[in-house]
Amino acid sequence: MQIVQQILFILLSITAIWLFTKKVKEIRRNILMGREEDTNISKSERWRNVLLLAFGQKKMFRNPLVAVLHFFVYAGFVIINVEILEIILDGILGRHRMFAPSIGSLYGILIGCFEILALLVIIGCAVFLVRRNIIKLKRFISKDLDGWPRSDANYILITEIILMSLFLTMNTADEVLQSRGAVHYFHTGNFWITGYLTPALNDLSTSSLIFLERSCWWLHIIGVFAFLNYLPYSKHLHIILAFPNSYYARPEPKGKMVNMPDVQKEVLYAMQPETAPAGSEAAPPKRFGAKDVFDLSWKNLLDAYTCTECGRCSAACPATQTGKLLSPRKIMMNTRDRMEEVGRNIDKNGSFVDDGKSLMHNYITEEELRACTTCNACVEECPVSISPLDIILQMRRYLVMEESNAPQEWTTMFGNIENNFAPWKFSPDERDRWVEG
Repeated sequence: MQIVQQILFILLSITAIWLFTKKVKEIRRNILMGREEDTNISKSERWRNVLLLAFGQKKMFRNPLVAVLHFFVYAGFVIINVEILEIILDGILGRHRMFAPSIGSLYGILIGCFEILALLVIIGCAVFLVRRNIIKLKRFISKDLDGWPRSDANYILITEIILMSLFLTMNTADEVLQSRGAVHYFHTGNFWITGYLTPALNDLSTSSLIFLERSCWWLHIIGVFAFLNYLPYSKHLHIILAFPNSYYARPEPKGKMVNMPDVQKEVLYAMQPETAPAGSEAAPPKRFGAKDVFDLSWKNLLDAYTCTECGRCSAACPATQTGKLLSPRKIMMNTRDRMEEVGRNIDKNGSFVDDGKSLMHNYITEEELRACTTCNACVEECPVSISPLDIILQMRRYLVMEESNAPQEWTTMFGNIENNFAPWKFSPDERDRWVEG
């Protein structure tokens, strides 16, 4: 019977890891569909961003209570899963708590710490469920989250509560079995939380306790593997991608608009035709701005996959808050949805086949883009260094430079700047006349 369980466990592990790896490769391919981007920043600065933003969650602490609860959930879930190493080795080798004999009394202390963290994860997730579904904070009931996105957040929180509850129940049954001297359940010391829960199971027979402990053990590891494979389809992929996204965060000051070298070259060639390459050397310019995900940089696409859908960007956006169609969160969600659609197209056809759709117009509208004031509030508020503004600016650049699609007010201003070197209809020699009188 034991060897059968070991074989089943090994097959389960291999299947789960293979499925996760397959999806991760798809996501990596989708991200690398984007243009190259120069990320010229020192490694020391990169690691500083990772430590402060991803590990330390610096921006979350603008709201200390929420930050502490989020830290409990994040740190607790990650640290508790260190024990997954022992569970995996137990499952492969047919052992039970194999680290306990080698580390002695320290084992009980570690399990006690894990139990405290598990309890904090349950409390944190319960509070977040209340905030989303009972208190209904404004940014959580936005139409951006209608349908799957809202359910996704609840599923993850409920799953974490179930996994932590299974962990605690397993330990409670284990401790009762230790006290009875059951085979394989050798004494590891009293556990800090579940030690107080053992009276609830004292009336169960030893066989029932073994069944309960083994059931919780299997359900816990199956749940962890299921959670692992759910992550790539969920907004909670940020648990993993927050770290590389912080590492590759742009060093430029917020608000700095980086011009396209191709735009600069075209302007130079127009003003100094003699500098333009001739004949076969004259390569056609790349598309100005972004129409589809292929035109964005790989960092923009990494941003889209990293988005936590927390809505802090939209809550800070003056356009969103004054009823405009724009929502920075929706920009990121739609970019990710388009990437996934393109990825399925590639999987089906071997390479991308034009589907008559694009990020511009089919997923994101002109009205949304034009509502942006470029105030950078969304970039400033994002806890994981995402820049919806960069995508918005590139798509607006496409509208203006490729489609000649701009409001009349903009067109007039562009013409005045081109002819008069100022937004107003004054000749360059009379630009100071507005001060007269």
